[in-house]
Amino acid sequence: MSGMRRFPRLSPGPVAIVSSPWIVVGAGVVVMVVLLFVALGTYRGPDPAPDGASAPPVVPLPSAEAAPSEPAPASSPAGALPGLSARASGLPPSAATPSPSVAPSVGSTGGPTATRSPSRAPQVRPAVTGRYRVVQSFDGGFIGEVSMVNASAQSRGWTVRLEFSGGRFVTAWVEGVPQGTVRQSDDGFTYVSGVDVRAGGSVSLRFHMERTSSTPRLCTVDGVRCGGL
Repeated sequence: MSGMRRFPRLSPGPVAIVSSPWIVVGAGVVVMVVLLFVALGTYRGPDPAPDGASAPPVVPLPSAEAAPSEPAPASSPAGALPGLSARASGLPPSAATPSPSVAPSVGSTGGPTATRSPSRAPQVRPAVTGRYRVVQSFDGGFIGEVSMVNASAQSRGWTVRLEFSGGRFVTAWVEGVPQGTVRQSDDGFTYVSGVDVRAGGSVSLRFHMERTSSTPRLCTVDGVRCGGL
């Protein structure tokens, strides 16, 4: 065994460290904890002010939002009375709404044609017109007359209707011509001419009434009211 070469013997310290790595890890953790406490101490704020010391005043920062300005008071209308609200001076809605206009009609040629409003037909004058009057009044009765004029261009017959409030019909006649037909009723009478009255001519019917007013309730010639009443 003398020929074998001997290796030098390692010291027990390094061998223990190499064989136990947890010792290195634990030492690293301790170092990190110490560094963490040092960092916390460095960033910690200044010590609070001792009792009785006043804190420095806090200056408020200017706000970016502008304060709302107060609205200017609305000027009241001239001549407005206190306690009364102003009213609009425009037209009411009903007056401001335009009335519908009538559109012109379109003719067969394509152009607008004027639409005429229907005109009122002219009133036709009756052919024979009459006018009432009292010829004579006496105690208990009177003599009345209906004068008639033929305004047409040809001879015409005529019919007179007279009504009174009560009273008694005595007679009726036309002077100078053949008499017509009389139909008496409770409130008056109807007289139908016996001969026609010529164009542009005139004729008078007279009658006798008793115990009634001289103003008739109804007087017509061919259905048209008499004049003079």
